[in-house]
Amino acid sequence: MDTISEPLPVTGETDRDGESFSTLLGRWARVLGDEVAVTHLDHRTTADGRAITLTWRELDERVDAVAARLSEIAGPGERAAVLAAQSADYVVAFLGAIRAGLVAVPLFAPGLPGHAGRLSAALADCTPRVVLTTTDDFDAVHAFVEGPDVVAVDTLAPVAPRDWPRPDPDAPAYLQYTSGSTRSPAGVVLTHRNVLANARQACTAYGAESRTTSTVSWLPLFHDMGLILGIGAPMAGGMASVLLDPMAFLERPARWLRALSASPGAISAAPNFAYAYSASRVTEAEKSYLELSRVVSLINGSEPVLPSTIAKFQDAFAGCGLRPEVHRSSYGLAEATVFVSVTDAGKPPRQVTFDRDRLAAGFAEPAASGSALVSCGHPVGQRVRIVDPGTGSPVGPGAVGEIRVSGPNVGRGYWGRPEASAATFDLPPLDPDTGSGWLATGDLGVLFDGELFVTGRLKDLVVVDGRNHYPQDVEQTIEEHPAVRLHSAGVFAIDGDGGEAAVAVLERAKDSDADVTAAAAALRAAVSAGHGLRLHDVVFLAPGEVPRTSSGKISRARCRASYLDGSLTTRRLG
Repeated sequence: MDTISEPLPVTGETDRDGESFSTLLGRWARVLGDEVAVTHLDHRTTADGRAITLTWRELDERVDAVAARLSEIAGPGERAAVLAAQSADYVVAFLGAIRAGLVAVPLFAPGLPGHAGRLSAALADCTPRVVLTTTDDFDAVHAFVEGPDVVAVDTLAPVAPRDWPRPDPDAPAYLQYTSGSTRSPAGVVLTHRNVLANARQACTAYGAESRTTSTVSWLPLFHDMGLILGIGAPMAGGMASVLLDPMAFLERPARWLRALSASPGAISAAPNFAYAYSASRVTEAEKSYLELSRVVSLINGSEPVLPSTIAKFQDAFAGCGLRPEVHRSSYGLAEATVFVSVTDAGKPPRQVTFDRDRLAAGFAEPAASGSALVSCGHPVGQRVRIVDPGTGSPVGPGAVGEIRVSGPNVGRGYWGRPEASAATFDLPPLDPDTGSGWLATGDLGVLFDGELFVTGRLKDLVVVDGRNHYPQDVEQTIEEHPAVRLHSAGVFAIDGDGGEAAVAVLERAKDSDADVTAAAAALRAAVSAGHGLRLHDVVFLAPGEVPRTSSGKISRARCRASYLDGSLTTRRLG
């Protein structure tokens, strides 16, 4: 079997010179006019959410006003950072920066708990000339930043229409800062060509159609998937976008399901934990209001997809009309804009159980029991290959290696980091026609029967006594214990006296009164029996204490750093 998975075709319009999300907005404003483009369901004042809408024409006019103001402050190529809450105003600010010819930097308001350091690091890295925000966040933003002008986009008066210059397709459109789950944030430079290609790839993959489908998202707009789902794909496909605040989802996941029910032809996405969270938190009374038979695609990505989660979510909402075939397991990363591969439409994602020991040794062999993996399908409009991460040479059939990606959606590099860029982007062999190389994703995977299966993260791999262990496998075993809160475990390696040692940090279940010492002993036994791995330490924390990324995923890198500097162990229970 070839180690290169060839792309599926992308339908739709071909690139035109100078196209951008901004020029597409102008086109849809002329075609769709007074139809609703963006709806923000604001749950801050009402439990059911107040719908704040902008039509395509209103959105276009407000983007014009922002671009006009920015043209008075900054020149083409300078950075405009967006520091605002999830809202229609965020969409206005982001598109206004692009229309003005600036490089947009989607970030977040300073009030996001636990992420002030990440925000400061991103701002220092991108050195924005101007910061865009809203009246609600203006004072906090003004106090947080030093130097750049601060503009509240919801205070700008309308301006006369003008013809804006069309951008160079290979000029940067925006900087997408990584979530920091495995390293400090780095800004991926994405061109107009990159982001339009990926938005169109996503529209093709998920069955997007103007006036027929819409996107529904609570993912943060500063997150790679949240931005393409909430802004990019709607601009590429002429689709209405429905936005919720991430906190609104976490408070009551039924709000997301209600929005899906109210949006015929809904396309949505969430990380794996969100599906399990929704299945366990939505009540039978709330389900009585749900009608999910018209959902087109539910994308599961950004972290390992667990078969048990898909089954739990489907079982919970099958009675609400949810069809199994709408589940679409995906793989992607910010360096490729976001989207790389997806399972086929019209049927549930394929699940295969592989021998755990052989998988740890680097070979995918089906078995009756072991590690169950969910396929991430086939690439769309791009290519995937599996290589030896040390040499870059393709591996043999069924062998696990590093996933590498090539396509028009792959970014140019990391902002201001030439060495890291050279080690990650445009790696050989170069395509003789396009001159483009391969992106080293840092993710491990295998091509099995022509489909991509992601096995883990190269930097997260725990190697003890010469044996590889995938942390998500160990975390799943840990979370089966009733004393452990679901989706709270992080497993990582530290340097010990005799080599690498494994550490587990986790949160005690909210309603559990279990003795943590006894529970830790039980976890050590379960991990030893199931994985042949001795846990050097088991750290129980209170609910909400395990470090997470801004998109809600457990950050193993931050867990490890906090464990090593002692800040985690001072808060351990028991």
